[in-house]
Amino acid sequence: MFTNHDVIHTYTRREALDDGVLMDAGAPAREAGFKVPVALTARVWGTCVGWGSDENVPQDEAGRLWDVLWMASLAARAAASRGDSGRVLFEVLVVPRGGRRPRLTRLALLIGPGDQGECVATIMAPDED
Repeated sequence: MFTNHDVIHTYTRREALDDGVLMDAGAPAREAGFKVPVALTARVWGTCVGWGSDENVPQDEAGRLWDVLWMASLAARAAASRGDSGRVLFEVLVVPRGGRRPRLTRLALLIGPGDQGECVATIMAPDED
């Protein structure tokens, strides 16, 4: 369809991970039931996972990451049982920075091809792509 001369720019998933545009979920994703590599966008990591020790609510990044991954895995399983594939919306309760009350936050899980055509998952905000 395209020749090498038609490509204007490429940006691989590996480059996005190396640049911090995507954050690798690593082993916790496998523990949550994912059989494919999972990454979160920097935006989702910053709002739903990232947590400083100076916050007044006792949480940590590992626990917040688990919440996001677990809810994403439940949404993926439910979608698979319905025969849905691709992009799945799900919600998770997140305590915002500087806040005390959790807020229901909508996220999207996108299952698609990685750099070599392998299956990968990306968790993002619904308006990200």
